[in-house]
Amino acid sequence: MLSVPSSPSKETGIDWYSFLARPRLPSPSPESLDRLRDTSILVTGAGGSIGSALSLELAKLHPRQLVLLDASEQALYRLQSSLANSSPTSNCRIVLGNVTDRQHLDEIFDAHRPRSIFHAAAYKHVPLLEEHPLEAITNNALGTFALAQCAKKFPHTRMVLLSTDKAVAPINILGATKCIAELITLANAGVVLRLGNVLGSEGSVSETFLRQIAAGGPVTITDPHAERYFMTREEAVDLLLTSAVASPDSSLLVPRLNQQHRVTSLADFLILIYSPLARPSVIFTGFRPGDKSREALWSSAEQPFLTDRCSHFEIAGQFGQTGQAPDSQSLYSALKQLEQAARERDLTCAMEIILRLVPDYKPGESITQLTQQTLQGTTQP
Repeated sequence: MLSVPSSPSKETGIDWYSFLARPRLPSPSPESLDRLRDTSILVTGAGGSIGSALSLELAKLHPRQLVLLDASEQALYRLQSSLANSSPTSNCRIVLGNVTDRQHLDEIFDAHRPRSIFHAAAYKHVPLLEEHPLEAITNNALGTFALAQCAKKFPHTRMVLLSTDKAVAPINILGATKCIAELITLANAGVVLRLGNVLGSEGSVSETFLRQIAAGGPVTITDPHAERYFMTREEAVDLLLTSAVASPDSSLLVPRLNQQHRVTSLADFLILIYSPLARPSVIFTGFRPGDKSREALWSSAEQPFLTDRCSHFEIAGQFGQTGQAPDSQSLYSALKQLEQAARERDLTCAMEIILRLVPDYKPGESITQLTQQTLQGTTQP
């Protein structure tokens, strides 16, 4: 029996493409990445699974300066060690900080003047964020707003946002806040890359399954019919690099994935590799707060069309399910109001603004209850 990997960094031996039943999406050519070599680059969320993989690839390009920002000291320490081992370079700057800290962001931009920004910093765990909506709003939406405001001071600076399919017709606060982050990025001539589930990333379902298999089970799955778009971490990095160099301003991109896969199929795939004889039990736990049965990479009001690159679609048409995106002035005004509501911890006001910005968002029971509790607390004498 094979030893089960204990962390995502040890999953490199897994042939994810045999599970996906397709070849790897095309990578950008080395020539297309030349524009990243002689420039200053900022990566937010640089210590995360995708952020760290992206940072290591960017370091290989030897840009003029590579600024790596993350709020996790431990994640930055791991990244710093990986950089020293794989691509020693003196032009990397490790920065401990949060994208919500506007003053710190101003200092970073003044000191390093990044021309390319890869914005991967985000809270992403759906059930946890359903219990902490103000934190999701502050980090995912307002953090993107702060970053975009800093970038506006420097002409010809391009931001690439790492988004998620959960932003399409969202039923959880993660999707709603990432939808707002998309609006902010597109309104500031940036590029949005909307991804599916990334296999092998920290906190992903594949990591959970591997940990459960190593413990002998049970393997827990929300629903036997749950499906997701899956892709690999290397594909996510390739698409981020492509988005930075080969897309028009205000572009919305999605990977060219031909099908969703049953989550049960992923569990079976990993069990067959790591525990084919002593098969662990599988338990269906039911959908958690904010979970969907299936995801979508674009809404009914959005239309995908092929580009000259086979790795992704570009999305055209009206933004979101309703086809109603606020104009820049209305968006800015709403975000300033959202900042105040978050600062005052006023969930009721914050949710009213969220629903105005994302009309197709359908809050779940957890957030509805939290909002009602907030209302009751403010009306009590």
